[in-house]
Amino acid sequence: MNIGILCYPTHGGSGVVASELGAALAERGHNVHVISYALPFRFQSYRSNLTYHEVEVSAYPLFKYPPYDLAMAGTIMEVAEAYGLDLLHAHYAIPHAISGILAREMLRNGNPEMKLVTTLHGTDITIIGQQRVYKKVTSFGIARSDRVTCVSNELRSRTLGLLECDADHVEVLPNFIDVRRFVPGCCPDKRRQLGRPDEKIILHVSNFREVKRPRDMIQAFARVAGKVNARLALVGDGPELTACKELVEKLGLRRQVSFIGTYDAIWELMPQADLFYLPSEYESFGLSALEAMACGVPVVASHTGGLPEVVTSGQTGILVPVGDIQVHADAMLELLCDDHRRRAYGAAAREAAVSRFALEKILPLWESLYERTLKG
Repeated sequence: MNIGILCYPTHGGSGVVASELGAALAERGHNVHVISYALPFRFQSYRSNLTYHEVEVSAYPLFKYPPYDLAMAGTIMEVAEAYGLDLLHAHYAIPHAISGILAREMLRNGNPEMKLVTTLHGTDITIIGQQRVYKKVTSFGIARSDRVTCVSNELRSRTLGLLECDADHVEVLPNFIDVRRFVPGCCPDKRRQLGRPDEKIILHVSNFREVKRPRDMIQAFARVAGKVNARLALVGDGPELTACKELVEKLGLRRQVSFIGTYDAIWELMPQADLFYLPSEYESFGLSALEAMACGVPVVASHTGGLPEVVTSGQTGILVPVGDIQVHADAMLELLCDDHRRRAYGAAAREAAVSRFALEKILPLWESLYERTLKG
């Protein structure tokens, strides 16, 4: 198949899934064309059958806001004409599905058979889709897609309830993990970059948006640090990072909290953690939690969104109420103070990642979905 993948290039679950799906499809012999405004995060360059096409957005003085969606539609059209795309896979309804629909309309005479698959990752429904000006646009994009996937059952239910759209072409395909890359015991030399040998390491990875509740995380860690010798390692960057640094100073935690910054090869750091902590307000899936699980690291996370479909509380980690800082601290202490239980949860987490979410299990589902879509 000739497949076009439309995605954002930034750090985050959707970019990771889009890039790694494209690379896996290319390895299976499909011709994959990734279209974005910059080289996507984790894009695997110099791979056969995998090509990147940059969307060039003109800074014309007439436009206060450059029309990226129109520029993307034009780029899709050019790629489709040059390479004969069979199918577009848009990650996010806005703007990618809308740009795909527009490109398909412009191509009606030249390539009327090009199909559109749209994957919803969460914020296109939970944030963008709830804004009045975008709700109808999002509904339009979903309705005009040949097939729509959601990364969790919870997100599918939320999508159908919010947008009141037809359920027939909306299905669930979960995110996946490369269990050959994310493995327990990888890169042990990296542990000293996160903390001292005598410290328990709590790891958090995110884009530090408010929805991740990073200040809750620091407050909960303060209660943990008073009882065990632990370090909180924070990986990533984002709008809440400055507030987090200020809170660390205020609580006197400078010596126990490390700000690592953005780190692309996260599979090197994940196995060094004793615990992964994700106190988000909402997660449609929780890809970072799955990455930790694949590395044999148990997870303490909020009981919200699609996380219960990834983390089994009492087996692979502990799910806690959103915002209850004391319960969060108690859950972390429960695992950090019981090495036997923590290791057992970590082993079960690895097994769950391999048996339920391995790339080898999920990739054929994508190929089957594409084939069903092409057949109509």
